[in-house]
Amino acid sequence: MTQIHVLNGPNLNLLGKREPEIYGAATLEDVEALCRSACAEGIDIRLRQSNHEGQLIDWIHDARETAAGIVINPGAYTHTSIAILDALNAYAGPVVEVHISNVHKRESFRHVSYVSLRADGVIAGLGVEGYAAAVRYLVQRIR
Repeated sequence: MTQIHVLNGPNLNLLGKREPEIYGAATLEDVEALCRSACAEGIDIRLRQSNHEGQLIDWIHDARETAAGIVINPGAYTHTSIAILDALNAYAGPVVEVHISNVHKRESFRHVSYVSLRADGVIAGLGVEGYAAAVRYLVQRIR
């Protein structure tokens, strides 16, 4: 079965609890259900979350062999991790970067994304619906 990997970085395990005025009330479980409903028959979603940079990198490496596309919300690593960028550069499939909030309306340090240097597309500010949009885009690319 074809897979899309949905990778989430630090603090996203607290969705629905952490700063709901910025990130909303949806949980990571809600995000997974949303992604599954946006997916097409014959394509599976594999959602993972880690607060550890090295774990995210290992999952990106794993995706080289198992995923037809990656949706990634690297959280704060977006603005700091050249290592995640390097791992994504070693992945041949399409990548969509997702941010729940509109990072461009927030602090200036959030305006810089290393991940965007590799991403085929970036979705920011649509809330968790951005994940579904990313999955729908990857389904079109995969087919």
